[in-house]
Amino acid sequence: MNDEAVSSNRPNRKHPAHHPPVERDGQPTVLYVTTCVKGRRPILARDEIHLLLRAVWMQADHWQVNRYMIMPDHIHFFCCPASRETSYKAWQEYWRATATRAWPNPDKKPIWQRDDWDVQIRSAEHFQEKWHYVQENPVRKGLVQRSEDWPYTGILFPFTWIER
Repeated sequence: MNDEAVSSNRPNRKHPAHHPPVERDGQPTVLYVTTCVKGRRPILARDEIHLLLRAVWMQADHWQVNRYMIMPDHIHFFCCPASRETSYKAWQEYWRATATRAWPNPDKKPIWQRDDWDVQIRSAEHFQEKWHYVQENPVRKGLVQRSEDWPYTGILFPFTWIER
């Protein structure tokens, strides 16, 4: 089958498909998420926004943000549920709304694109592969020479990947 025939069989999506996280015995549910600013405006990579997002994620603790990287126009982070009672979608809507209400520059609203991209992490190797990609993002974009020089990154809720 040629590439054209294969691509015509794929759904034409305007938004990403969000599959519910799969619980695996003995392994945490970890999502790798990319959230973008509406219109990809470079409004995030600032000290006050970094502090705001950290505070919002600490308060919105039904899902816990592990490692994160705030870029000028998008955010990458890993998160896992702290409570089975709150879906990822409900948590996402909550932290975004909370951050938007507290946004220091009201003229920048609306802040977020309608949807984000999420992938469930399958293994410790998959986690490390994604984190390496995230760490190198500021270098690839020419923002710093070394990834460790990028100030808008951190870990909020440490967790260890459990392998069986």
